[in-house]
Amino acid sequence: MNDIERAADALNYLNAGCARDEWVRAGMAAKSAGLGFDDFHNWSASAGNYKNESECRTVWKSFKESGGVTPATLFGMARTQGWQGETRAKDERPARPIAKPAPSQPDPVKQANTNALAVWERCISATLAEDYINRKQGKPDGVRVYPASAPPLLIGKGEEQINAAGGLVVPCWSGDKLQTLQIIPLKGEKKNLPGALFNDGFFTVGQITDRAYVVEGIGQAWAVNQATGAAAVVCFGAGRMSTVAKTLRTQHPAARLVIVPDRGKEEQAGKIAAAVAGEWVAMPDDKPGNYDANDYLHEAGAGALLALLERVQAPVMRYKLLFDADLCKLPPLQWRIKKILPQTGLAAIYGASGSGKSFLVLDALQALAAGGDWFGYKTKPCNVLYCALEGEGGIAGRVSAYRIKHGATAQNIRYLVQPFSLLDSEDITDLAQAIKAAGQGADVVVLDTLNRAAPGADENDSKSMGQIIAASKQLQTLVGGLVVLVHHTGKDASKGLRGHSSLHAALDAAIEVRRDGDNREWLIAKSKDGEDGEAHSFKLDVVELGTDEDGEPITSCAIHPTEKIAEALRRPLPPKSGNQRVVWDALGAIFRQAGNVKPEGAPNTLPQGRPCITLDAAIDSTRTKLVCDAKRQTERAQAAIRGLVDRGVLCHEGGFVWCK
Repeated sequence: MNDIERAADALNYLNAGCARDEWVRAGMAAKSAGLGFDDFHNWSASAGNYKNESECRTVWKSFKESGGVTPATLFGMARTQGWQGETRAKDERPARPIAKPAPSQPDPVKQANTNALAVWERCISATLAEDYINRKQGKPDGVRVYPASAPPLLIGKGEEQINAAGGLVVPCWSGDKLQTLQIIPLKGEKKNLPGALFNDGFFTVGQITDRAYVVEGIGQAWAVNQATGAAAVVCFGAGRMSTVAKTLRTQHPAARLVIVPDRGKEEQAGKIAAAVAGEWVAMPDDKPGNYDANDYLHEAGAGALLALLERVQAPVMRYKLLFDADLCKLPPLQWRIKKILPQTGLAAIYGASGSGKSFLVLDALQALAAGGDWFGYKTKPCNVLYCALEGEGGIAGRVSAYRIKHGATAQNIRYLVQPFSLLDSEDITDLAQAIKAAGQGADVVVLDTLNRAAPGADENDSKSMGQIIAASKQLQTLVGGLVVLVHHTGKDASKGLRGHSSLHAALDAAIEVRRDGDNREWLIAKSKDGEDGEAHSFKLDVVELGTDEDGEPITSCAIHPTEKIAEALRRPLPPKSGNQRVVWDALGAIFRQAGNVKPEGAPNTLPQGRPCITLDAAIDSTRTKLVCDAKRQTERAQAAIRGLVDRGVLCHEGGFVWCK
């Protein structure tokens, strides 16, 4: 036995239900001897006057490891109560002759064998005639009686000392291992056998199947078992209910665990239930402290106790699991711009430099702030904050151009032109506070551009992009609503957003802006529960704002849709992936190179000014883009073009193809 084990043995020999000053002194000595809080708490929890873990922890923290109380204090207190622990391991002690003691009347305090198994083996089976069983309406299964004919077993000292003779003995089992015993004497308070630890042990009334009730003492267990027919597990004190409940959850992962506390310990029971995914019940509110299930059995009967135990309370779980019927009751997805931008979440509007994305963003925000349709899509009016972090010098001109073109601008849109960094948590907090201080909040916050909002970040690095995404979501959490990031495409515009792919994955919606000369369009690149790929063309109208000091015109631009809304909504969608998408993207560049001149031999049904190439040229120019065996590239290109014609995005007639 090492020094720590010896100290634990001495502490557990002491009566934890002693006077408070003695309890505090024992704790100080235990800490001085190197024992931890769990040792002190488990010992304290065995007492009948145990309050709660919080009190134990507060007292434990107040102990100083230096001072007049030492490990010797602990051993001295234990010896006073009959502890006979060795001072050192036996092989370290010098050998000495052992004299046989003269026959004498054994001292029951000092010579009682407190080894749990030895005491248990001296006991005899209990019967229904035992006083405690009779009074508590219990049953003798699994418990024994310490016979008066056995060697005297006295526990405690002074007025609190009990004599085990004739008392009920309740075992604490950990599997097949006997950990310790609880003695319920004929006279006096129940006490636990000194010199032994409970560890993760308990005693069960009944057999655990699909459920188990967790109670403090055996009286409560008998009552619960009688009322429900289910297993009731004895923890030997409120302080051990958490340990026992966790052990039961490990041993019986599918069982329903119900914590049944004494009156006044409901809060503790709720926390234990939450920790083990269980439930708990409460004694009636009008009952006094420490009123328990056995008291209720005697007062109201087994039927009333059963009804009480069926009124379980479940702690609020972090995750709520739903059935199909629950899903049907959930509200549908709410939109800011119907089928394009959701009401809450994270979105992006992106395109190459010069594509007109900032003008498009302003146009969309003005529509949102005013509650007007945008490109034929309905919007929900809201408060908007536009953070113009790039090209902030031109934001006033763009707003003026919008006002001139449309006659007015929305009133509930605010602008920010100061530097802002997503990578500075203080900036995020300060911006959220500024939004709230403005009084109207912001349902949509736009950061134009992401590059300016994350200065110095490596957009291609997964870790850096992860930090940007986390910061964007933090801002969204603080302000609520929707956060929109305005971003650029990479060198290869066909690959979408610049930077690491995790950004696209984190978005709830995305709009891509494209430009081909003076022709511009935006399309839905990503939309949860919406339709990806739908495109809408527009142009930038030049708007004169006035003249400068040299008399030359000051201009800006405003968005002008170049298609009829009804036609746009009926237009077939291009493919999203696969060979058709590869061929479709490749044909875009080929059509641009072909120009607007009608080729010789092209059919008369070709719309005027529509780029057109031969079918053979289309196949030959696109087949090498396909990732497949070279021998099958032509075949696959032909199949992809046929698919695009069937889809309605390409026309094929007389050996020529053109965009519909």
